[in-house]
Amino acid sequence: ELALPVAGLMSLEPFETVEEHLIDLRKAAKDLGCVLPEPFLQVAFLALPVIPHLKMTDRGLFDVDKFDFV
Repeated sequence: ELALPVAGLMSLEPFETVEEHLIDLRKAAKDLGCVLPEPFLQVAFLALPVIPHLKMTDRGLFDVDKFDFV
């Protein structure tokens, strides 16, 4: 578990503590069968509406090619 109290994006913990939590989270993802080297970084990119094709945003599914919501 890694608490991100600052806008759901940042921790108030020292870097070293956050790193330990990330190591544990990556191991848990791998134990569940995840083969991605950085699964949480890749998930973060899903919400970026500037990266092509369909993206999930806080307002819904966005078609980047049409620059409009589906």
